[in-house]
This record gives sequence, C-alpha cells and structure tokens, in this order.
Amino acid sequence: MISKQTIDKIFSTIRVEEIVGEYVQLKRAGSNYKGLSPFHDEKSPSFVVSPSKQIWKDFSTGKGGTAISFLMEIENFTYPEALRHAAKKYGIEIEEDQREFSEEAKNAQSERDLLYKIHEVANDYFQHFLWEVEEGKNIGLAYFKERELKDDIIKKFQLGYAPEKKNAFTEYASEKGYAKEILEKSGLSIFPENAPAGIDRFRERVIFPIHSFSGRVLGFGGRILRNNVKTAKYLNSPETEIYHKSNVLYGLNQSKQAISRKNVCLLVEGYMDVISLHMSGIENVVASSGTSLTTEQIKLIKRLTENVTILFDGDNAGIKASFRSIDMLLAEGMNIRVLLFPEGDDPDSFARKHPQEYVEKFIENEAMDFIDFKAEILLKDAGNDPIKKAEAIRNIVKSVGFVQNALKKEVYLKEVSNKFGLSEQSLFNELDIQKQITQNQHQHVQQQKEHAPVKMEIVPLDNEKGDPFLYDVLFMESKLVDHMLMFGDIVLKREDEKNGEYQITVIEEILHHFEEEQYIFLLKGNETIINQVKEGIQKDELRSGNFFISFMDEEITSKVVDALLPVDELENWGSRNIYPPNYGDNIAEQIKGDVLLHKYRYIDYLIQETASELSKYSTTDETKYFELIKKITLLKQASMKLSDIIEYSPIKGIYGDRKR
Repeated sequence: MISKQTIDKIFSTIRVEEIVGEYVQLKRAGSNYKGLSPFHDEKSPSFVVSPSKQIWKDFSTGKGGTAISFLMEIENFTYPEALRHAAKKYGIEIEEDQREFSEEAKNAQSERDLLYKIHEVANDYFQHFLWEVEEGKNIGLAYFKERELKDDIIKKFQLGYAPEKKNAFTEYASEKGYAKEILEKSGLSIFPENAPAGIDRFRERVIFPIHSFSGRVLGFGGRILRNNVKTAKYLNSPETEIYHKSNVLYGLNQSKQAISRKNVCLLVEGYMDVISLHMSGIENVVASSGTSLTTEQIKLIKRLTENVTILFDGDNAGIKASFRSIDMLLAEGMNIRVLLFPEGDDPDSFARKHPQEYVEKFIENEAMDFIDFKAEILLKDAGNDPIKKAEAIRNIVKSVGFVQNALKKEVYLKEVSNKFGLSEQSLFNELDIQKQITQNQHQHVQQQKEHAPVKMEIVPLDNEKGDPFLYDVLFMESKLVDHMLMFGDIVLKREDEKNGEYQITVIEEILHHFEEEQYIFLLKGNETIINQVKEGIQKDELRSGNFFISFMDEEITSKVVDALLPVDELENWGSRNIYPPNYGDNIAEQIKGDVLLHKYRYIDYLIQETASELSKYSTTDETKYFELIKKITLLKQASMKLSDIIEYSPIKGIYGDRKR
C-alpha cells in the first residue's frame, strides 16, 4: 500500500492543469483554464480547471475533483493506479506502507488489473527478446535497422520481437504464475480444444505495442517478416476488456504533447508511418492502425486539437473509401486538410528520403482542403461525362452538409460555387434535398423503434422538488456547508451583550448554529463533512475545502468542487471589461443572513412535518395530539419572530424578500 507520506507528496507536487492538459486542449480564461468536456459532446466549453485551487469541474456532466480523480475518471484507473501514474510522471519515488493486511486484501486483484499486468509482462518479454536474445537480434532488430530505425526510436515505441517457438511466451508467463484463464482472456495465448498446452498468438513477428492515452499497454500488433508463409502480414490483439481497437489510436501516447503544441494532428494509416515521422522529428502524428476511423477515435484527437491533416499514400487504392472518414471528421466539427504523397511514396518512405524541414514544408504547402481533394479524385474519374461530373459535385455537397457550423457551411458552399461555376442557390437547394433524404431515413428508423415492443419503466419521483419546504431547507443546509468549505478559516468579527466584541471563524459560527438547533442533517454527504469538521476541531484543525479535496468519496469530492468552483466560473467577465463583485466579498453578512434563513426554512419544514403527524393521533392519543398542536404553535411564533428580523435586517438588501 502506498504510504500516506508519499500520497501527501504526490498531491503537493502534481499540477492539475498539466495532467488534465494532456487530455483536454485548455485555454486561459481569467485565472482559470477552459476546454471542451472529455466526457460529453459539446460545442461551448464547460470544462473548467482552477490552478489556484488545484481542481477541475465539468459543468456539462457535474463531475469534478482533483488531478487524481480525473485520471481515475478518464483512464478508469483505481486510486493506487492513478497515484502511481502521477508519481511516475513527476519522478516521485513510491514508499510502501508496511502495515500488515489480510491475505485476502493482499491477493485481491481484479481481472482488469491482471490484464494490464500481463500486457506489461509481455511487453517487457518482447523487448528483452529483441535486444538480448540472438534470435531477436538477428531477425527482429535486423529488420528495424534495415528500415533505418535508430535505437532511441525503437525504445521510444517499445518495439519488440516474438520468438519462433510456438509456446515461448505462454510457458514463460505460466512459470511466473499467470493462470490459463487470464492468458486466454488477454488474447496473448490460444488454447485449442484437445491440445495439451497453450500456444502464443504472436510468433516470429516484430511487435508493436499499442498504448492507451496515458501509456498503459492495451494490446499488440505483430508483423511477420517471412514472405513465404501463408498467414496475415499483420496480426493484432483481439478485443478484450481493456482493448477496444475502435477507441485507440496508435502513437497517441507518444504524440499527444506535440499535437496539442502544434494544434494540428497528422492522421496516417500504419505503425511505421507514425514511427518514421517521429524519427524525422515530426511528432504530431497518429494512426488508425488499419481500422476504419471511428467517432471515438476522432473524439480522442479533438481533446487536443480540432485540426486534422490526413496523409495518404500516392497509390492508395482505398482513397475513395476514406471519404466516409472525411464526413465523420466534419460531423465532429473538425477542420480537415488532405495530402496525397507522390506516387510510389507513403509517409514512411517519404520521411526517410527527405529531411524534417522539407517534409514539414511539403505537408504545409501541398495539403488541400477536403473540397479540392474530393474534386481532384472524383473529377479525374468523371472525365467529360456530365452525369458523372454532377454526381461528383453532389458528393462534395453531401460532405459540406456534415459541417455543423452554419458560417463554415456557407463559406464551403461559396468555394464549391466558385470552383465549378455553379450558383450558390442551386447548391443550397441540393443541400436541402440531401437534408430531406437524411431526415426521411431517420424518420423511418424512428418509426421502426416506435413499433417495437414497449418496455415499461418505473420512474422515481423527485421528492426534493415535490416538497418545497424540504427543498428550501436542503438548499440552505447545503449552502451553509458550502460556506464552511469555501471560507471556513476566515475570521469574522462579532458582538453581543454577553461577550462584547469577539472573533470567530466561519466554521465555528456555522457549527455553533447547527449544534444550537440540535439540527439533524437531511443529506448524508453534508453530515459526513460536518463530522469530519468536528473531528478536526478536536485536533485543533480547521478542516475546510482543501482538506476534503483528496477525500476518497465521490459524493464528497463532487460537493467540495461544486462549492469551490461555482457555475459563474464558466464566465470570463474580465475579458468583457465587466467586474461583478466576487462571491464572498461580504462574507460576514452572508453568513449571518444564511444562518437566519436556514433557521427560518428549518422551522417551516418542522411545522410541515409536525402537522403531518397530527392525523395519526387525532383519534388515538389525545395527549400526543395536543402536544403536537402546542409544538406547532411555538414553531409558528418562532417563525414570525424570525420573519420580522429578516424583514428589518440590513441583510435583506443582500437577499431580497425571501419569505414565503
């Protein structure tokens, strides 16, 4: 178990804006950073990172927390995995807590954890074989050297070699204690029926490990080197619990910083295209690894940039099939350019032939927008055939229809109009026709769904909104706890007849109010926070927001982030020369007012709760019935007194007429 000292060191060292910045393209907005949510499709950024508070908040989904909780959310890390990942990034040595734990706790590993671990073991094994074993050096390393790869690039991408022996890795992993079940589920080993033992999936191949965004090995690609073998040239890991090829881009882990820095992503097809471009110094490149581009892959790129340049082989037979990828990129709001290399070249060969500056200038100067690209390809086939030419233009207009931004769409149609000498009106008409066709298709699908068997669902009632008295007291309860989290250690000046002038912290004043009222908390999360605050006071600690930031409870973390990053943090008012008062500028009066309002709302709530009890005792227990009547009378008297205080108090100017 990671020691508390190490955890404290990790939290004090890591920077939330740096960790989140590897996954989300952040832009400065006042004292914060903003970006598009990585968890939810959106056009206007609602994801906020606060460097001063070291927290993030996604207003589109309600999620929020620390750098560690972000890693847990986006990478599906466990808490220890997220800590270890952050420690590795910042060069922090992990100290293990040597306290005794039960054998069950020591051995408790999920299947998912084991899958990650077996892939790490395999990755080390393949690399060791490439560099240290004669077979690997003579075949695998020799191949990479023939492709002119330097040692540092081979190590950067962790390339390896799988030996010829049919069960070499399976035997090795079994000796290390990995069971048949996990070897089979990982896809690294195959266990044929009626066979005495398992065999390796990857044999006599050079190995390309496939990493997650954060650098964990998810699977492998293997290339066979002998031409006389009747088997697939490339072999990939199968789909597993941790590897879904439609959610992964090859090279993204090694390229993400360059993509974000240059604000453009080069999209290629193969492993070697990525590696060769990296070796030439061009690092903002990823590959779809031979699969059709997916929406999930596009969203990975969009975290870092909205600009994509697709690089095609000069003689690629699948260029027309790639039109679907262009439409998908446009639908996701990406800006697209396309480059065709000279015939006979691909990104790999071209990068090895020319120096970095030449390749970069070639990509910059020769890449064309998707309209010119599609026109060049389609009109070449159309020749002088007017029908084919019209069909080509219709195909280009169809792509323009995928553009989400209305202004961009109009600009593109003007470009098509100028290029082909057609009126803009005719192009808009064509766009409307295609839009109608798409809508008809959607309606047909919807009708099929509507005629499908109906599944009955039980919809829970929203009790809070159903009872306005309960809602009001919950709102004020949470607001007071928010004040404790946000301003807990601020010292207030107070005065009364008994003590004269005295000083008290926000935490102490609100806590005194709750205890004086013998208040029973209606929200479990608030009760947990208050209990922690009380425990802190007993230890002479004032536990406010910062204490709870690393609290490993999702409900508590969300509550704290909501308090520390209110919704107005989304607005960068200063950029518009608007400077509203800051939340908390008049905290002394705000606390006084909110304590009074909470008393008032709580009394209203108690009156309603007591009144609901009356019917139970009206005919069965006369004594209890009149006790409740008396209680309601006293509560109403207290409510009226509080109403007068609020009515004539200076705090009314802050809150307005808040009485019912």
